[in-house]
Amino acid sequence: MKLHLDKSDQYNTIARYDARHVMVGNTRHESSVIVMPQRIESDWLKGGFDALDAAAFEHLAGLGAEILILGTGMKQRFPHPSLLKSLMTARIGLEVMDLGSACRTYNILVAEHRNVAAALLFDPA
Repeated sequence: MKLHLDKSDQYNTIARYDARHVMVGNTRHESSVIVMPQRIESDWLKGGFDALDAAAFEHLAGLGAEILILGTGMKQRFPHPSLLKSLMTARIGLEVMDLGSACRTYNILVAEHRNVAAALLFDPA
């Protein structure tokens, strides 16, 4: 699906997505990616949703975002609550969504100048 949003070129926004990739600006990402308004971390988690562990959430807690959107592929899946301790300790809000909802919500929050990060995972091939 292609997304259109009035935006400033100074922030990373998601231009399009499907089950296997997202386009951030003109750059295609085909593996897990963290998108923040002013930075991108490509290939942050090998193995997709099933590889989420406490270390992955500790990394996400250290990003400095106030809101974390976790895009879990084409369907919404929730991580085990025991993995979320580092986010709760850092007082970071977590929203878990399917990939499309995560991309759209991220763009809206960036347009509102919110301190947000989108951690996007893709379905296995």
